[in-house]
Amino acid sequence: MKRVSETLDNLGRSVLSGVEQMGGILILLISTLGWMFRPPLKLRAIIKQMEFVGVKSTFVVVLTGTFTGMVLALQSYHGFRLFSAEGLVGSTVALSMTRELGPVLTGLMVTARAGSAMAAELGTMRVTEQIDALYVMAANPIKYLVVPRIVASVFVVPLLTAISDFLGILGGYFVGVVLLDINKGIFVDNIYKYVELEDIYNGLIKAAFFGLLLSLIGCYKGFNTRGGAEGVGMATTEAVVIASVSILVADYFLTAIMF
Repeated sequence: MKRVSETLDNLGRSVLSGVEQMGGILILLISTLGWMFRPPLKLRAIIKQMEFVGVKSTFVVVLTGTFTGMVLALQSYHGFRLFSAEGLVGSTVALSMTRELGPVLTGLMVTARAGSAMAAELGTMRVTEQIDALYVMAANPIKYLVVPRIVASVFVVPLLTAISDFLGILGGYFVGVVLLDINKGIFVDNIYKYVELEDIYNGLIKAAFFGLLLSLIGCYKGFNTRGGAEGVGMATTEAVVIASVSILVADYFLTAIMF
């Protein structure tokens, strides 16, 4: 009986902690929206974060998108060949990349590279009392630290997703047409036939939402870091895990709404 009581107690504490964190993230989002449109606009800080989140994540996104498209073409070819429908490989790769794999994998890669860095950087500033110093100087930390990161992520992640989509389709074309000898005209024609602009737009909207999620969670975890160096490590790990899971969960609901 005592073991059951302890289990229920731990479960209740976990639920309360999760609800508390969700509330904290929502409060941070509302505060960010409130400070986002107040002058002055920190354009230099936003551009710096766009470089950090976007430009420095390009290489890993290029590799991820290209090889995802290549693997997808290879796997779908062997499946479609059973029904003599190899020409559908192009449309399958294009739809998969633009609707799902492009936004999701880009979001996960940026979370691993940039989201973790946001949590670690802000966490270090918290434990070394640099954030408290901003309050002392009458400078709002959300305006100076959080807003540029979130704005940059919302704008840059869709651009990275567009690169991932294009290179994924190009990688699928290389595998399908060059290596597997699928008819080039049929491959390209089916992409034009089945892929609509709405598929691309919805994928980019997903990517913007994922950029908001990963930056918001990374900043929240960094802002609420406690416990010195060990706390920074824990906050960084939690930021990556929570943001990655949130992206996958949000992807389901966004897909259900959009498609």
